[in-house]
Amino acid sequence: MKKDIDFGTVEGIAIAVARSADPATGADTWNVYLINNNPFPVENVLVASKGYGIVEEQEVKTSVLRHMFERVEAKSFVKVEPIDPAIFHINNEYWVSYYIDRKIYDKRFVFVPDSIVEENLIEISMLQMQGVLHT
Repeated sequence: MKKDIDFGTVEGIAIAVARSADPATGADTWNVYLINNNPFPVENVLVASKGYGIVEEQEVKTSVLRHMFERVEAKSFVKVEPIDPAIFHINNEYWVSYYIDRKIYDKRFVFVPDSIVEENLIEISMLQMQGVLHT
């Protein structure tokens, strides 16, 4: 049972939604990244993503996508998935689970509606891009 599992406190892991220019067209492209700021790697990383919310009084849900990464090295990042700006107006959730040694860690990161906007962009030094960072 989940209540019997001792999940450790997640530290040093972040999710970023960052923009970059497409080299071919120059248009903005948006991607989701998992950042490991820890001085050690994390293993068997599972990221489940989904979007949900209410638009014009209608419930909206995206498909649930799951991504697996065997290892994310210390002080590094991995690209999780591209994200369409058309869904920035709903909740975008990333549920991250991973292991350090034999202990499991688990955290839900939620970008609330309209939090991924120009006014909230910061420079994310590890990515060398601008984006919204959720820690």
